[in-house]
Amino acid sequence: MKWIPLFALLIINLVSCQSTAQMGYKNAPIAQLSKIQKENKAIVIDVRTPAEWQEGVIEGATVFIDYKGGNFEQQIAKLDKSKTYVVYCRSGGRSAGASDVMAKNGFKHVINMEGGIMAWTGKIVKKP
Repeated sequence: MKWIPLFALLIINLVSCQSTAQMGYKNAPIAQLSKIQKENKAIVIDVRTPAEWQEGVIEGATVFIDYKGGNFEQQIAKLDKSKTYVVYCRSGGRSAGASDVMAKNGFKHVINMEGGIMAWTGKIVKKP
């Protein structure tokens, strides 16, 4: 009965993994941020807290909306849904949630930066 563990593993993978088409946004490693930003003329959104922004932001971030601040959906409603947005946070969790909310609110071009600012090796600057 060796096939039972393999079958169970297959079912777990199918249930736990979502394709990017199902999610409504794409995932990319934070190391690709600069390339994605240039190629897509993307707008970089930092979804961390105001206290985290004060510690520094990724160079090129121009939009700052606290995902857990209580008014995230109202804030993103002010953005142009036709543009490409690259979303990051501290480690990738909040940005995945924010990307999902954006996709569910009609944004067609959203990229979640996996690893967040913790994995970023580029320049960190003071929030503009």
